[in-house]
Amino acid sequence: MKTGETTKPFGMRDKLGYMFGNFGNDFTFILSSMILMKFYSDVMGVPVGIIGTMMMAARFVDAFTDVAMGQIVDRSRPGKKGKFIEWILWMCGPVSVASFLMYASWFRDMSLGFKIFWMFLTYLLWGSVFYTSINIPYGSMASAVSEESKDRAQLSNWRTIGSALAGTVIGVVLPLVVYYTDENGNSVLSGTKTMIAALLCSIGAVICYILCYFLVTERVKVERKTEAFDLGKLLSGLIHNRALIGIVVASICMLLVQLSLSTMITYVFPNYFRNTQAQAATGIVGLVITLICAGFTVRMSEKYGRKELAILSAIFGAVVFSVAFFWHTTNAWVFVGIYAVSYIGLAIFNLICWAMITDVIDDTQVQTGERSDGTIYAVYSFSRKLGQAASSGVTGMLLSMIGYTQATAFDPEVTTGIYNLTCLVPAIGYALLAVVLYLFYPLNKERVEKNIKQLAKKQEK
Repeated sequence: MKTGETTKPFGMRDKLGYMFGNFGNDFTFILSSMILMKFYSDVMGVPVGIIGTMMMAARFVDAFTDVAMGQIVDRSRPGKKGKFIEWILWMCGPVSVASFLMYASWFRDMSLGFKIFWMFLTYLLWGSVFYTSINIPYGSMASAVSEESKDRAQLSNWRTIGSALAGTVIGVVLPLVVYYTDENGNSVLSGTKTMIAALLCSIGAVICYILCYFLVTERVKVERKTEAFDLGKLLSGLIHNRALIGIVVASICMLLVQLSLSTMITYVFPNYFRNTQAQAATGIVGLVITLICAGFTVRMSEKYGRKELAILSAIFGAVVFSVAFFWHTTNAWVFVGIYAVSYIGLAIFNLICWAMITDVIDDTQVQTGERSDGTIYAVYSFSRKLGQAASSGVTGMLLSMIGYTQATAFDPEVTTGIYNLTCLVPAIGYALLAVVLYLFYPLNKERVEKNIKQLAKKQEK
């Protein structure tokens, strides 16, 4: 720990600052996962299969950029405010500009080839380069803010609250302002309004990042890695790290649930239910459920264990969406209620997953004697992008299979297929998440507590 009278004790400033950091992240991330596919399919006229393929292909680039950024962070020299937080100030501008450029509706009349090129270029700049360069340091920073397990669980909670706030702002406001009603009475996405919304989200992201920079304090000294980079050693360590592999696969499943649901909501409400007001309500629902769950998740995870609580929440979510599939309601507000109940499972997992990765970092140090916060978080971040890619790829492929295009967007057989996908994909993702955590993730409550005690003894020596 840093010593000296100027070091503030861990408290509400850190929680709020860390919350604003993820608020900034998700101003662009949630916007992308919620609206980018629909923007390029409905406004720019790019086939959904190509969009999904682009999103999956970009993740192969992330395999290099994420791990490279993790190594850069681990080997960087700590600045005046710490090792990780300086990156947030440096990169907040580039990531926000790149996000805005993805929604260049002024190119809608260009050739299809140019629009695909622009889509690939800006998506890579945003996600694979700039978002990576700010998200890896931000996520790694949690272990430097406090060494206490309970404090890290609180940071995980507040990080998820930040995400929920961004989801509310985007999920509630966006459907009410970016659609217009055509001559047939259909809700159609406006390219110009989407572009303006993207600009406002980028400005909001910069403000949130700056608040994070000034509010968060790094207290735990994380040494700079100076030994020569050994790719073989790195890969071997990652392959044999069962806890890391477990949380990686679990995150892919979780993102399959979260992002496929986020994407399909932009199709099921305007196209199947024809009700964008109900779509806007899901944003409020997400925030309310997250805040309710935040009130008890830390206590429950401390009492029963994070792994154990995550498994139960995943099973719950799978059951709810299975019921929704067989029910097949035609009432938009009933589906909002279903979404609200199912979101309990997603909210609980999101509230504790960031603390789970700090558990993996601790376990790795116990097993190997080395601490590599940036590299481990980079691998975890890459896994989340794989989940994003899997969600986008699967969603794009399945929408293509049911025959979704600009011309068929409101055909009855297509809209029925949209409803089925909205229920089935999250249900399967939840079920896979529960199985993966049970079979492959070894950090139960007993092992986490044992690791904490071992590292505490090491710090005392």
